[in-house]
Amino acid sequence: MAAAVFAIPGDITLPTGGYTYDREVLARLPSAGVEVMHLALPGGYPDPSPEDIARTAEQIAATPSDAVLLIDGLAYGAMPAALIERFDRPIVALVHHPLCLEAGLAPSRIETLRGLETAALARAHRVVVTSPMTARTLTADFGVPPDRISVAEPGTDPAPRARGSAGDGLALLAVGSIVPRKGYDVLVQALEIDAKDHRADWKLDIVGAVDRSPATVAALREQIVRAGLSARIEIAGPKSRADLDGLYDGADIFVLASHYEGYGMVLGEALARGLPIVTTTGGAAAETVPDGAALKVPPGDAEALQQALRCIMGEAPLRRELADAAWAAGQNLPWWSNTAATIAKVIKEARE
Repeated sequence: MAAAVFAIPGDITLPTGGYTYDREVLARLPSAGVEVMHLALPGGYPDPSPEDIARTAEQIAATPSDAVLLIDGLAYGAMPAALIERFDRPIVALVHHPLCLEAGLAPSRIETLRGLETAALARAHRVVVTSPMTARTLTADFGVPPDRISVAEPGTDPAPRARGSAGDGLALLAVGSIVPRKGYDVLVQALEIDAKDHRADWKLDIVGAVDRSPATVAALREQIVRAGLSARIEIAGPKSRADLDGLYDGADIFVLASHYEGYGMVLGEALARGLPIVTTTGGAAAETVPDGAALKVPPGDAEALQQALRCIMGEAPLRRELADAAWAAGQNLPWWSNTAATIAKVIKEARE
């Protein structure tokens, strides 16, 4: 059986898409023929301190020398080249999405991250990405040869079809960590426009980690109050799997306002439940959801998002049409065993 060390920064129990992906892969790699050890890197990435860098070097050096290094991109893309060059074994980089494409970064920080990630990816033996779009981005913007990239799309667990709210109003659901990239401020702005001149009865639950960017959470809460939408929009924070499943089941519409997605795992979850979707075309989101299952708008465009929401909330036949298409697409999504099998194959090839 092949051996690998999966190096992941921070606490992998946190409710984010990236950590969910990592947890599922860790659990399934042994069944795919790879004996894997989880290595918890310092939580300072993608802004590591000198102490974090030194600690990383010590941790990697202490792992079995015959094991392939599978390194999560949240850390790998921020590692200096001098550190990576000390790793004396094959490296497989797992890129959920390029770090420099995170929203809300200063131009100087974008430039720094782009340089670090370009240099790091040049030193990886193989690169795993979560979508074909991210593969194209790494080739076009980071110079990674296509033959070194493999796509391992996130798995989606089968789920029963959502029953909806069955109430007088419509239940909207948005899922994802509250960080600038997720565009929740744009979503609230779009709903504020709608609430001023449209009488549709709706309520929105925002589910996701609230500790990643406290300033973003505070600003979003203030925006909701200023818009007079406190009774309609709830920042629910992170939820257990069972509670989140219940929210999916009771939702009438799924909304994603992200500026950029490397894949958009929550879109897969919405498809698996047959929910009609309103999404932006940011990053891979445009490709993750078939056109017939969603209304799609440009990222950052509050007016376009408001128009799409008004359309889907006001037309029950449209919601049913989108829901049927989503349900059909959801039955053909990859499973986590497929994801792990792809990564296991890359690890074995990296050893050759």
